[in-house]
Amino acid sequence: MGERIRLYDPAPVSDSVSGSVLESDRQAVLSICVLTGDAGRDATGLGDPRELTERYAAPYLDLEREHAWVAEREGRVLGYLLAAADTASFAARFEARPSPLLNADARGRHAADMLRSADEEYPAHLHVDLLPEGQGSGFGRRLVEHCLEQLAAEGVPGVHLVVDPRNEGAQAFYARVGFTERRRDADGIVFGRLLS
Repeated sequence: MGERIRLYDPAPVSDSVSGSVLESDRQAVLSICVLTGDAGRDATGLGDPRELTERYAAPYLDLEREHAWVAEREGRVLGYLLAAADTASFAARFEARPSPLLNADARGRHAADMLRSADEEYPAHLHVDLLPEGQGSGFGRRLVEHCLEQLAAEGVPGVHLVVDPRNEGAQAFYARVGFTERRRDADGIVFGRLLS
């Protein structure tokens, strides 16, 4: 099987030999979200993990899976990229999406947070998360390239993302893949990349 970047698959995965259900892409993405949720480090034990997954992973898988990519090695998902082509539209759908954890006020606050970093030049946003064993392998760069190629083909002019200031590895990574720092504020460091 080797290594590959592919679109997220919402279907459960079955082992053709044993017939047992394997970890699905959804389970893998939600797990990786938690395992990298503390500025790139493991957030397990830092509260209800759904606080992370209901903000930064599950809504993308439910609302915009056409912009969800996974990095896989030997059949195991080691990372993902989740994107929204239009942050304003996504924020509205996020706020309206029922959540098993987040009430309407929490969804509204998070939707407003998303909108603070977007503008006409950079309407799309993305999240990239890789387990330590997937880092330094080129997976991150390949995930970004696949996504940006897709967004550019859709006519999206630019993409942005917000990085926790404590995550120095992510800051260096985004600079290496062509993102530039746009500003620093209470929400974090906002990076952007024009696609045209």
